[in-house]
Amino acid sequence: MKRYVPSAVATVFERCTMKTKAVRLYGSNDVRLEEFELPPISSDEILIKIVCDSVCMSTYKTIKQGAAHLRVPNNVSENPVIVGHEFCAEIVDVGEKWKNDYSIGEKVIMPPVLSYLGGYETVGYTFPHIGGLSTYSIVPEHAISHGFLIKLNSDAYFNGSLIEPASCVLRGYKSNYHLDKNGVPTMNIKDGGRVAILAGCGPMGLVAIDCALHGKVKPSLVVVTDLNDARLERAKSIFNSEKEAKNGIRLVFINSSDKNELRDLTDGKGFDDAFVYAPVPALVELADSILAFDGCLNFFAGPMDKSFSACMNFYNVHYEQHHVAGTSGSTPEDMKDIVELIGEKRIDPSTMITHVGGINAAIDTTVNLPNIPGGKKLIYTHIDMPLVALSDFSELGKKDERFAELSNIVKSNNNLWCTKAEKYLLENFE
Repeated sequence: MKRYVPSAVATVFERCTMKTKAVRLYGSNDVRLEEFELPPISSDEILIKIVCDSVCMSTYKTIKQGAAHLRVPNNVSENPVIVGHEFCAEIVDVGEKWKNDYSIGEKVIMPPVLSYLGGYETVGYTFPHIGGLSTYSIVPEHAISHGFLIKLNSDAYFNGSLIEPASCVLRGYKSNYHLDKNGVPTMNIKDGGRVAILAGCGPMGLVAIDCALHGKVKPSLVVVTDLNDARLERAKSIFNSEKEAKNGIRLVFINSSDKNELRDLTDGKGFDDAFVYAPVPALVELADSILAFDGCLNFFAGPMDKSFSACMNFYNVHYEQHHVAGTSGSTPEDMKDIVELIGEKRIDPSTMITHVGGINAAIDTTVNLPNIPGGKKLIYTHIDMPLVALSDFSELGKKDERFAELSNIVKSNNNLWCTKAEKYLLENFE
C-alpha cells in the first residue's frame, strides 16, 4: 500500500491506491475487519484519519439486528457499512471547496445522526466510507456544509471520542421540562431541584453525575443509585460528596431500589427529575414512583426490544403533572456545549474509560460488550493491542515495561486515563 500524500502534492493515482482498515457490518451478527480501497476524495469532501473510537452499546445492538435496525440499509449484505460513531479524527486531506475552512492536522469530531437528511441516516450505521472503527474515512459534502464536522481544540484525542456520548447525556438533560405558573414548559432539569440518577454508575451515568454537579443548571440534591457495589465505590472515588456539599449540592450514593428509602432522601417531597440509565421495566416504574409534583421522568437507556413497556401511574400524570422524556443521540449544538464544558474543566469525560485496545480487538470487544465489566472501551484504530483494563496495566507490566509505564501514569492520575497515557500509547504501540 502506498503512503498517503495530502492533496497539495498528491496525484490521482496515489489517491486511488489509498486504503483503509475498518470494521464493516454485513448483516445480523456478521461483522468483519477488512482492508479495502477508498475512492479518491472529491473537491467537496474531506479525508480524515480516525485516531480513536469509543465502543457504544448502540453498536452492539446494531450488530445484533443487522438490516432490521432502523438506521442500517436493507442492502447492507451487498453494500457493507462501517460501524462506530464515537470517534475523534485528524484531517489529512481537504477538498478544494473547504481549503479556507479546514486545515490538515486539525482534530475533528462529528455528531453521528444526520438529522438534516430527514431520515435515519447515521454515521456508523448507514455509510460505506465513514465510520469510527476505521483507520481512514471520507466526510461527505452534505455533513460538512451542515456544520457536522466540528473542530476540537484539545491536547487529547480521547476527549473528542467521548464528546458524542457525553453530548447524548446533555441532550437528555435539555429534554427534561417543567411547567411554570402559566403552564409553559421550561426545558432542562429544575434549577435548585432534586435529581435521581438510577443505575447511574455505568459510563453514561458517570457523565450524568458530572453534568448534574457541574453543568449550567444547578440542582440542590443528586442521588445516584446502583445495585453493583464495585461501581458505586468507583463513582464515590471520582466524585467527592464533601466537596460538592461545599458547592451547595448534596450528593448521595446508594445501593437501593426501595422507593420509600429514596423518597426519604427528599424529605418525602420526591424528585423533580429522575433519569433511568438501564432498560429495565422495574427501574422505569421505580422512577415513576419517586417523582414530585411536576416531576419529569427521562428514559435514557435504549432498549433492543421494540415492545419494551412499563407501567406508569396516569393518575399522577393528570393530577401531579408528571412528564416523560426520552432522547436518542445529540445535536451539533450539544457537542459544542460539551466541548465548552470540557474546555472550562467543569466536566471530565475520562471517568468513563476503563479499557483501551487496538483495532484488532474491536470486533471481540463490540460483540461481547454486555459481558465485559467496567465502563467505556476505547479503541485506538492505528495500533494492534488486545483490549486491556486500566486496572490490569500493573500485572501486564511485569512482562512488558510499556504497560508498567502506563500503570504508573494512570495511577498518578487517580487511576484515570489521561493525555499523558494516550501520548505514550500512541508513541509506543503504533
